[in-house]
Amino acid sequence: MARYTGPKTRIARKFKEAIYGPDKWMERKPHPPGQHGPNTRRRRKESEYSVQLQAKQKAKYTYGILERQFEKMFHTAASKKGVTGEVLMQLCEARLDNTVFRLGIARTRRAARQLVSHGHITVDGQMVNVPSYSMRPGQSVAVREKSRAMEAITNSIATNSARFDWLDWNPATMSGKFLAMPERAQIPENIREQLIVELYSK
Repeated sequence: MARYTGPKTRIARKFKEAIYGPDKWMERKPHPPGQHGPNTRRRRKESEYSVQLQAKQKAKYTYGILERQFEKMFHTAASKKGVTGEVLMQLCEARLDNTVFRLGIARTRRAARQLVSHGHITVDGQMVNVPSYSMRPGQSVAVREKSRAMEAITNSIATNSARFDWLDWNPATMSGKFLAMPERAQIPENIREQLIVELYSK
């Protein structure tokens, strides 16, 4: 199965939340997609499995991770010390494409993935073109020198104002550092990771 490249608003409406960022269409059509629109009279109460599955799908779409990758990441989280759900979220946040997005080098995770895949990003001075590369505390991320004049990158950096405690950003050198694995309370994503743990534990 290929990575999802279809309409983002349709997926966001499915979860009733703008998981890809601000979306004017979410305000016009806040109900789930479908030919019956906002009519929910015939909708049955969701089962426990359905709620858990939606939590997993929401995490996958938010971070742009495929099923096999996500399952492998869960098993990695389960084998580590700590709360499995929190460790799973930390692994998602430690991905290189997500780190590039959080630093403000790209406006979206999809754009960040493309920058990494096209070789515009370095880790500790070495070019890395694997979006799923897992960052370790102390490692540095930077825009390659020959890519620093790219309009998409400069515009994103100029308009970004978000800062995260586990990342340090130096706009002068277009570089940042992954300081530590984030605590769950620091991660802004509205994902119920415990439901994902319960789903995989069945």
